[in-house]
Amino acid sequence: MTGPRSHLSLSILQQRIGYSFKNTDLLRQALTHRSAAKSNNERLEFIGDSVVNHVVAVALFNQFPDASEGELSRRRTQYVRGSFLAQIAASWSLGEHLILGAGERKSGGRQRESILGDTVEAIAGAILIDSDLRAARDVVFAWFEKALEAAPAETDGDPKTRLQEWLQGRGLPLPVYTLRGTEGPDHDQHFLVECDIQPVDAPFIGEGKSRREAEQAAADAALENVLNG
Repeated sequence: MTGPRSHLSLSILQQRIGYSFKNTDLLRQALTHRSAAKSNNERLEFIGDSVVNHVVAVALFNQFPDASEGELSRRRTQYVRGSFLAQIAASWSLGEHLILGAGERKSGGRQRESILGDTVEAIAGAILIDSDLRAARDVVFAWFEKALEAAPAETDGDPKTRLQEWLQGRGLPLPVYTLRGTEGPDHDQHFLVECDIQPVDAPFIGEGKSRREAEQAAADAALENVLNG
């Protein structure tokens, strides 16, 4: 094998991906990090991100017919985050095929989760351009199929976790919790907490017998607003 650009290397990778490219230049572009060339994988990643989100969303919609929009969003976040995509990349030994600039190679770019996850998305985009939506959906679904089949029946979690996952799934900042006051004696205190999230202007108020309980109540109020408001 002579490197990531060799025919043999690309043939092996295509077997692992589960797709044979008609135009292997698209695959080479998908493997090319911006540190290596002006013609890199960022545009393909843009397309592939949509493909991956679409495939996972449809799969979850069909697999969990009784799940709410909020639960489906939380579930999707688990599979489209960079760390999970990096696991897919690892199963392909994708790092050894990456085309990186000298600086990224020296700094461990072949093992960097963000680069690996972005490249998986770029490959999905390249498959779409090389074929059509139906073929791309079938290939990408196969990447997630085993993990989706093993998905637990419930992923509700506590309100703070659910709110955080909902926001992360939309690329929004994490919630900010602020203690606004306490009442009562030390052995019987009552806490008041505000939860601020974007893009909602007004804070959500939570009360409880502990700060944690008040934060959970505030998060629950925020969730109710964004999911049903």
